[in-house]
Amino acid sequence: MNSDLYIYAGIVLLALCSLITRAGYFLLGHHIPFPDRVRQALRFAPLAALTAIIVPEILPWHYPDPPTFDLRLVAAAIAIVVFQYRRNAVLLIVSGMLALWALQWITGL
Repeated sequence: MNSDLYIYAGIVLLALCSLITRAGYFLLGHHIPFPDRVRQALRFAPLAALTAIIVPEILPWHYPDPPTFDLRLVAAAIAIVVFQYRRNAVLLIVSGMLALWALQWITGL
């Protein structure tokens, strides 16, 4: 019973902290303007977050072992080439997944 209460209290406190930090800017942001350099740097935050999620997936590397080749890297390269020619995010996702499935089917992995 105590462990359940501890878990639920942790969830509520984390949600409250997340709400306060995110809502704080919307409520008080107009009173505290950001300098231009900070605004320019924040434009790259979504790209940095996306890169931090995607790169470890397509380049699997665990410290003692050397980097390993993965079909996801080839599929990502194909998707990037398709995106360069078409500039369509949906086509990027579809071409990457189709390339990965085709490569897995061809290699039997």
